[in-house]
Amino acid sequence: MRTQFLSPALLPVFSALAVSSALLFVSPALAEVVKYKATLDGSQQSPPVTTKGKGTATFTFDTAKKKLSWDVKYSGLSGPATAAHIHGPAAMGANASPVIPFKGKLKSPIKGSATLTDAQAADLEAGKYYVNVHTAANKDGEIRGQIDKAM
Repeated sequence: MRTQFLSPALLPVFSALAVSSALLFVSPALAEVVKYKATLDGSQQSPPVTTKGKGTATFTFDTAKKKLSWDVKYSGLSGPATAAHIHGPAAMGANASPVIPFKGKLKSPIKGSATLTDAQAADLEAGKYYVNVHTAANKDGEIRGQIDKAM
């Protein structure tokens, strides 16, 4: 004797429920938070700058929201920071225009975030961005660091 647990009329309902549940559990796996870092100094400026200034920058990038957050710490500059931003796209040693300005107070640490475009996210992933901190004595930048994935 065979027992039927599910009426044929309910099969489509349970099938849809199973597919929806599977998608619900898979979706968060597609989102990822990627960590990046940069070490800033005068030798990475193009042309290089002689300075006691140095710094570190840490970044997190939420791939689902395309949100890049940063924490930039520096010390030893020739004077107060007059500007700071992310430049690109550029390989190490090459110069490029600012693409993401750091707004607000520029005293260390500089913290903030921005939502990236698809092209900006691709350039970040490809290692084509750098952080630059400018001072009055070094208008083109006193310290710089290429942004790479953190290991």
